[in-house]
Amino acid sequence: MSELDNDLRSIQLARNLCRKGAVAANQIRNYNVEQIDRILFAVMEAAEKNAELLAEMAVEETGFGIVKDKVYKNHMASGLLYEEIKNKKTIGIIDVCEEKQMITVADPVGLIMGIIPSTNPTATVIFKSLISIKSRNAIIISPHPSALKCTLKAVEILSKAATAAGAPENSIQCIEMATREATNTVMNSDEVKLIIATGGPQMVKAAYSCGKPAIGVGAGNSPAYIEKTADIEKAVSNILASKTFDNGTICASEQSLIVEKSNREAVMEEFRRQGGYFMSEDETRKVCNLLFRNGTAMNPKFVGRNPKIIAEAAGIDIPENTKVLIGEQSGVGPKWPLSYEKLTTVLGFYTVSDWEEACDLSIDLLQNGIGHTMSLHTEDKDIARKFSIKPASRILINTGGTMGGTGLSTGLSISLTLGCGTHGGSSVSENVGPEHLINLKRLVYGTKDCQNISDNDDIFQKYHGKGRSEGMNCSVKDLPDYPQGNSSNSGLTYSVGCSGCSNGVSGKSGEGINLEELEKIVAQLVSAMKGN
Repeated sequence: MSELDNDLRSIQLARNLCRKGAVAANQIRNYNVEQIDRILFAVMEAAEKNAELLAEMAVEETGFGIVKDKVYKNHMASGLLYEEIKNKKTIGIIDVCEEKQMITVADPVGLIMGIIPSTNPTATVIFKSLISIKSRNAIIISPHPSALKCTLKAVEILSKAATAAGAPENSIQCIEMATREATNTVMNSDEVKLIIATGGPQMVKAAYSCGKPAIGVGAGNSPAYIEKTADIEKAVSNILASKTFDNGTICASEQSLIVEKSNREAVMEEFRRQGGYFMSEDETRKVCNLLFRNGTAMNPKFVGRNPKIIAEAAGIDIPENTKVLIGEQSGVGPKWPLSYEKLTTVLGFYTVSDWEEACDLSIDLLQNGIGHTMSLHTEDKDIARKFSIKPASRILINTGGTMGGTGLSTGLSISLTLGCGTHGGSSVSENVGPEHLINLKRLVYGTKDCQNISDNDDIFQKYHGKGRSEGMNCSVKDLPDYPQGNSSNSGLTYSVGCSGCSNGVSGKSGEGINLEELEKIVAQLVSAMKGN
């Protein structure tokens, strides 16, 4: 009998993984809190003990990033994550509401597929394995072909630790032949119940197209606005710490800088002092020609690289202490390549007149990474609130994008899977955790007599009962006098509720609203929505 071709062999191996994973999922779903706690700790400890080895393997295999930073990523995805999630309720009864006579019970989703990016191959394996175990699910890891060796090693370490601590065999598995056919086989298998996709847009789109629940995260393209009231030294320090961490391979890292005319020179001077190099127009063009191919797609050869490597390849000379390369841009779109995501040590640079222009530019930049993250450096709380309308799920104030977005320097949940919400085509907008990998069942007691539901419904009786008044329809002039709210930013007054049908909408009690007043309210509302 002839041997199977590689694609066919990879499909068969993938099917085997799914079958074994389904068995493991059916077993671990019945584990109690003590059993899961023991496994979770063992997996975390194995990851911590091997953090250096896995970091070295990842950099050697992919060429992306910095070993010491990948060690910290591995620690973040193991020790720090463990401390955050160890006491979360993900098993059995997680909530009791006496008022509603309702008990909420956590139920595992089953076998999970975890798609792993090449930029964070070992840390993402650790992260997804821990949140899967915590929620009593088994997982199959789908590695990126360019990071296969280090991903397989990470899975081997975690799987052995889990099994030794009492987990079912095959609770944590990995596709060993990283072919497109194998990935599609696992993705479309009946045994897999949920996909967590962290990777390129095409992979995420494929996950959402396979006909089953998926948690996918989109690309980031985070602008960082240094507003005129910002502490410039601190802002620059935070941005550089973020952008240089693992050479910019975290998708929440800053991609473009926005400054005002009033602080432009001070910001540029501070960046130069701390290691930023402002490229000339010609140097920017040379670097862009290296970074991008087929338009605005990032060239893998320069992902996660230090400025020296990029500069040498571009044929430009930079100071020895350079931490990031900065290129001035005057627009957004294909003519301005640095307006797109750059998972490396290069930033775009924009100058605006004021915060309103910065607001519009941020929205334009976010269209190429919509729903993900943006950063704002300011001492003006009103400006911070105005930026809450931006189409980003994480709006970070006075911190670095990498550390802030992943929860290292903010109150966000520690995560390496950052949801982008419906703006970015994602099913979640939060930082993903074990709570996203459970089903919630409700045990609910009856609190009302089924035979007399309508009789005991006061609202129904008011509008539809036998004793209701004739002519219940009401016009604008019949509406009650609303309590007045106002916006500290715009001075807008607006209605906040309705308690009946008697008086005017606004103004003095009993007065109707005229067209002129209505137009004024609408104009104020539009102004407030624009942040004016």
